[in-house]
Amino acid sequence: QVQLVESGGGLVQAGGSLRLSCAASGRTFSRVAMGWFRQAPGKEREFVAAISGGDGQTLHADSVKGRFTISRDNAKNTVSLQMNSLKPEDTAAYYCAAARIPRTSLTTAGYAYWGQGTQVTVSS
Repeated sequence: QVQLVESGGGLVQAGGSLRLSCAASGRTFSRVAMGWFRQAPGKEREFVAAISGGDGQTLHADSVKGRFTISRDNAKNTVSLQMNSLKPEDTAAYYCAAARIPRTSLTTAGYAYWGQGTQVTVSS
């Protein structure tokens, strides 16, 4: 069983930055893909970014490309999401997710474990 705990959310003005972190339990962390998703009220959970196990290749949604960066520290079992140039439309609950395999996925079905989420609110 893998447990994921997110931190780093909060309230920020448009144009500001936040860094989300996700601490993961489990001895296979370095070998599995990790992802960040977000969900705004009344909307479906959507893909934000992912990083593969092993070679650490990254994927970012078009809506955050150039502003957000996913990274991982396998020695610390953590995955982070650096968010710059935040916009009000980035407001959502952000969820960390872990897969069972190294390959990343753009859909929630590709991830087996989920954190509780951390709220990000961007004011205009």
